[in-house]
Amino acid sequence: MTAPLLPRDVPRGLASHEVPEPLRNDVRVLGEFLGRVLRESVGDDLLADVERLRELAIKAHDDPESDALARAEELVAGFTLTRAEQVARAFTCYFHLANTAEEYHRVRVLREREAHADPHALTPDDSLPAALAQLSDEVGPDEARRRLQEAEFRPVLTAHPTEARRRAVSRSIRRIAELVAERDVRSVGGMSLAENDRRLLAEIDTLWRTAPLRQAKPSVLDEVRTVLSVFESTLADVLPAVYRRLDDWILDGEAGTTPPVVRPFARLGSWIGGDRDGNPNVTAEVTRAAAQLASEQVLVALEQSARRTAAGLTLDATGTPPSSELNALWQRQRSLSEEIASRVAADSPNEPHRRELLFVVERLGATRGRNADLAYGSSAELEADLLVVQRSLVAGGATRQAFGDLQRLLWQVQTFGFHLAELELRQHSQVHEGALADIEAHGIDGELEPRTVEVLDTFRTIGTIQKRFGPEAARRYIVSFTQSAEHLAAVYRLAELAYGGPENVPVIDAIPLFETFADLEASVDILQGALELPQVRKRLAENGRRVEVMLGYSDSSKDVGPVSATLALDDAQRRITAWARENDIVLTLFHGRGGALGRGGGPANRAVLAQPPGSVDGRFKLTEQGEVIFARYGDAHIAARHIEQVVAATLLAGAPSVEKRNADAAERFAGLAARLDEASRTHFHALVRADGFPQWFSAVTPLEEIGLLPIGSRPARRGLSVSSLDDLRAIPWVFSWSQARINLAGWYGLGTALEQVDDLAELRAAYAQWPLFGTMIDNVEMSLAKTDERIAARYLELGDRDDLARAVLDEMARTRRWVLAITESDAMLSRRRILGRAVQLRSPYVDALSLLQLRALRGLRTGDAVEHADDLRRLLLLTVNGVAAGVQNTG
Repeated sequence: MTAPLLPRDVPRGLASHEVPEPLRNDVRVLGEFLGRVLRESVGDDLLADVERLRELAIKAHDDPESDALARAEELVAGFTLTRAEQVARAFTCYFHLANTAEEYHRVRVLREREAHADPHALTPDDSLPAALAQLSDEVGPDEARRRLQEAEFRPVLTAHPTEARRRAVSRSIRRIAELVAERDVRSVGGMSLAENDRRLLAEIDTLWRTAPLRQAKPSVLDEVRTVLSVFESTLADVLPAVYRRLDDWILDGEAGTTPPVVRPFARLGSWIGGDRDGNPNVTAEVTRAAAQLASEQVLVALEQSARRTAAGLTLDATGTPPSSELNALWQRQRSLSEEIASRVAADSPNEPHRRELLFVVERLGATRGRNADLAYGSSAELEADLLVVQRSLVAGGATRQAFGDLQRLLWQVQTFGFHLAELELRQHSQVHEGALADIEAHGIDGELEPRTVEVLDTFRTIGTIQKRFGPEAARRYIVSFTQSAEHLAAVYRLAELAYGGPENVPVIDAIPLFETFADLEASVDILQGALELPQVRKRLAENGRRVEVMLGYSDSSKDVGPVSATLALDDAQRRITAWARENDIVLTLFHGRGGALGRGGGPANRAVLAQPPGSVDGRFKLTEQGEVIFARYGDAHIAARHIEQVVAATLLAGAPSVEKRNADAAERFAGLAARLDEASRTHFHALVRADGFPQWFSAVTPLEEIGLLPIGSRPARRGLSVSSLDDLRAIPWVFSWSQARINLAGWYGLGTALEQVDDLAELRAAYAQWPLFGTMIDNVEMSLAKTDERIAARYLELGDRDDLARAVLDEMARTRRWVLAITESDAMLSRRRILGRAVQLRSPYVDALSLLQLRALRGLRTGDAVEHADDLRRLLLLTVNGVAAGVQNTG
């Protein structure tokens, strides 16, 4: 592609002007190199076809009244299937390269901002120091510091099938990203630049030649390993770095010479290998293996970190004498292994603090190797040893060494333990009901169904993991579709059956997951009933009356539409918060937010600040899934920024000014909320409950074909076919609408609701004063910016239902019209320059892939090309990857 971002001859107006020069240069180089690779590997004719389609797509986008889109369709229709596949792969490669350039530009901007920042300034406004300063002004410095020390941020990593790329493709992209960053170093030039060019061309050639589709679905443990790579590459170092930055700001000149103020506030969770709801591939054996893989990863990281720390503790005993406590610890260590003690002592003569850290390294290796004589029994034992070293350094006057790298190691131990991330288990309430019925019918020692045996084995696995890594490694058990307190009681009953009675049952917290509209409405009654369970009362006495409640964004949105789901979730949080306060409960709300807008996605920090008063209370927990994990945590700079933003919002959510604003807005706009809820839900139900809607949905989107993609270990649907939306998981529901360039799951019903309100002044006031409504409108605006009516209409034609197609297109136009009016904008995202520019520049290229996908879909739906069905299906699946990369959104 000779000019991949901006055409040579078609002006792009403001969007073209606003592209930062460094980003423009990166994309230009990557695009030119891709064009060169295409020419070398296939020939000039492929590049010419790509260029023709590209230019027609841009023309169609810039001049909707022209016939460019029809001409582009004709061009695509004339391609052989082989050529269509090559063109689809070329555009997909382009998006991978453009995404890489854009991500690196974000890093570049963050680096430049940090390089020129005043370390004592409070900008940006959403930084942690700024949040702490505002909180101090409102509640006082002591109270603000107390809240900081009790804050919790719990991202839970999930492996839903939303990362459409192969791991081989992801690795290739990472290598390209490293080379793009290398080019940015000012010293690169001459032969160094020539070397970079050569390597970059080779990597782009590898990306082009790497098969974009997996041959088989990844296993659950493959998914575990993929996500663990994020810990290895960023999170192991980023989290202590975030603590350090905030501590440096708070302590200012005393930083590094005094005990830290910041306590670790982040704790990782994971559903990967624990989430068995609808995934028969997650077994008790897999859960044990997942826990072991995570432990192996964190123990390796701690061993390496301890080794680095030891290397810097070359303090002579004469100048920094060991404390008596350290000497006593050394004697205890020697008794474990005289051989190791002699070796490390020889390696660190008269360096008692380094000597002790080297023995810690040996013990960590023994822990990883399961050497019972030398291994640590728990991370608490390791932490205790490190604190002895730290206190000895302080007593010896070496405070900078005590609170330098050693403190970083301590933060890592406190954050990750020996388990890295708590493995949370999840199962559907109906599975528990079936298991109990089976046991009642046949007895615990009778001939039980395999699924019942698996349920019992799962509870036994929890005990195995806790015995090895402690209760914090796996104690949360989430019950999908919790519809009564009995569904929570079933968890404890099954655990007791698995262990032959309550005496030996491991620590278990049964967590309700309220997903549907009806479940959200009944949530408080269910929670009140749970307080009567003896097992729950026992846990409350043990854990300081802490209760966790999970809220499902996905199924509630699919159930009643995005507007009513948003309002129902907000209302449920208010009522659950009030219930917790009345019952002296320390509440944590767990938000099952997906990455896509139709699944509750959007900027997490803004969502936190829009929560009802008291519902956050310094604790924020959410799911991070699929492509979102790599987008937010794949780069260290971006990960640090994301974590700081979310934790800052978590603190600010409890500021009196923020709570008052949200409370006042909820009261002020309660009537508006009721009208929006009723109108949007009625309109949404009129569509999805129309006769034949599930079959029509399957026809107008690549739903069936997405189910064939080997992109996740979990099945896309609960049954064999989609005869009702209840059969369909929320992820393919959102993914399919996204592929069809409609994004219906994120906005349908809003336009009609706004039109029925028909009070622009009131709606603008709500947008300005009601954070929940403002966030919803902004998210819908983003969703609509990624739609295209003309492309959408072509997909909808495939269903042969003019009534449903018309309803969708009319609601899209209606919602777009009202969102623009409320935001006082003349185009989608015109006020959000960076995001708007990115979406605007990508859209024509996504259009080109959509036309290729439409060609494949038409052939498959009409059955006119039965003999080419496999090739058409392959073309379609290739375009699914490309569109996902282009819109940067799947499920």
